[in-house]
Amino acid sequence: MKWGIIGAGSIARKFAGTVVRMQSEGEELTAIASRDQAKADAFRAEFGAARAYGSYESMIRDTDVNAVYVATPNVFHYDNVRMCLLAGKHVLCEKPFTVNAGQARELYALAREKGLFVMEAFWIRLMPLLLKMREFIAGGEIGEVRHVRCDFGFVPGEGLSERKRTLKLAAGALLDIGIYNLGFVHMIMDAAPIRFSSTVRFNDFGSDDFSAVLLEYPGGRSASIVTAIGMNMPREAVVYGSEGSLHFPDYQQAQRMTVRRYGQEAYEIEIPFEINGFEYQIREVSRCVALGMTTSDVLREQDTLTVLETMDALRESWGLRYEADEPAR
Repeated sequence: MKWGIIGAGSIARKFAGTVVRMQSEGEELTAIASRDQAKADAFRAEFGAARAYGSYESMIRDTDVNAVYVATPNVFHYDNVRMCLLAGKHVLCEKPFTVNAGQARELYALAREKGLFVMEAFWIRLMPLLLKMREFIAGGEIGEVRHVRCDFGFVPGEGLSERKRTLKLAAGALLDIGIYNLGFVHMIMDAAPIRFSSTVRFNDFGSDDFSAVLLEYPGGRSASIVTAIGMNMPREAVVYGSEGSLHFPDYQQAQRMTVRRYGQEAYEIEIPFEINGFEYQIREVSRCVALGMTTSDVLREQDTLTVLETMDALRESWGLRYEADEPAR
């Protein structure tokens, strides 16, 4: 793909660096767009993009760009993705794909109408080790899954504190990192929860900065997740089955998994990243576009919608709404 990037923050920098290292595979960093021309120029100089634009609208008119990576704050995702699709560009959008499920349904429908590919950049879904995890579960390596536990908490740096918390940007722990917990659980359960209970704490910005959630799934399965901004927590995860368990010291950077079968000696599986983990979602976009697909069959539309619907239900139970929750166009 010939990539354009909307947004010039830290996640955009990681993506750009990955594309540059994939040039031998045909990936190309063609353009960068920022609301600040000087910032765009500096980004172009650092990563060798062909062009830099001081507005998003200018970049999506660039006929050399055929795919856009959206790396803006949560609240802008719907408008940015919609703008790209209307301009005829394939899109990979940072998670959360949109603020709520209703917005996402509109964008998937628009992509189908235009014959364009769109996918949420929920990159861990494409990681080789987590694909291996799903193979193990499907093959009965640990018997029937009974429970999943995962946690994610961090303390944002001074420059990120407001962006990670302010309501006007649709920020907060759930949409920023709770989506990793919920998305990881969904990779295993492959179903929507039938009920949940939770506790939540709000910060001075009015957004959530801590939650503990217990989810119940069909077949008597369950999951427990803890999400926090302002508290450092290991990104540990365990999948408990009737005959064994899978242990991850860091499921969000999943490269090592310990397999424990009851009554047998534990063993480890390691699958290091080739670059930094972003390469797998980039390859998935190129694969799907080459096949004429409008959505991925690995990270499916319904996967994104199920997680968004779960977050919508959690926020509703907490009384947490954003301005961006207002009906989409």
